[in-house]
Amino acid sequence: MTEGTSTDISALIGAELPYLRRYARALTGSQGTGDRYAVATLEAILVDRSVFESGLSPRVALFRAFHAIWSSAGSPVAEEGSDTLEARAQVHLSGLTRNTREALLLRTIEEMRFDQIAQIMTISQAEAEELVEIAMREMERSVLGRVMIIEDETIIAMDIQSIVQAMGHEVVGVARTRDQAVALGDKERPDLILADIQLADNSSGIDAVNDLLTLMGDVPVIFITAFPERLLTGERPEPAFLISKPYLEEQVRSAVSQAMFFASTESLAA
Repeated sequence: MTEGTSTDISALIGAELPYLRRYARALTGSQGTGDRYAVATLEAILVDRSVFESGLSPRVALFRAFHAIWSSAGSPVAEEGSDTLEARAQVHLSGLTRNTREALLLRTIEEMRFDQIAQIMTISQAEAEELVEIAMREMERSVLGRVMIIEDETIIAMDIQSIVQAMGHEVVGVARTRDQAVALGDKERPDLILADIQLADNSSGIDAVNDLLTLMGDVPVIFITAFPERLLTGERPEPAFLISKPYLEEQVRSAVSQAMFFASTESLAA
């Protein structure tokens, strides 16, 4: 392979890497673990670049290389005796049909087409569609809880509330500012937080979430924002679940179902 070709591949990977890292975080429930899988993928590509010569799109090729690593290594195993969110999640994950979570994340969080999922996971398109359907059904009934929404746009807040309630969860309230969010969280102690980044009084949803995590400890968080690039810099801890506006209902349903039992709650820098 020529130096020019190698440079071209590096540029293609660089453009898609933030999204691979997002997927890896959501899949593993941890930024650190997800990034280790992403690094292992890059190392494998350095040794064998053939996946980028297979006629696949650069994004599909990169995710396919990741899945070769992921499939050979298996899902991360929680340490014995651990009682973290990540450890408790493994109990739930062990009951899910094999490969369903991967297919669901590719479909809903990364917005892949079913034919692309099939290429990434080396299965048929029909199998990919079936895996996503099974995953949605299994994960939605796995955990129900109390959800808090931080969103300053009334129509969007109402839409998110409707989606969450239709899934069987209880919405404990909607906050429009950082101060309202902290007060509501302190009072209601929700099981899950859905948060926008930019709030009504120009306060920060990131700051609100950090305040709440300091106050309540481990609570899964999903960011739904029109500014995802603010949380995909690689320069600070990043959320396992990040949905871009405008969102699809199935994206919210997928993220909520998973984050209730498997999410990173690392503090975010302002």
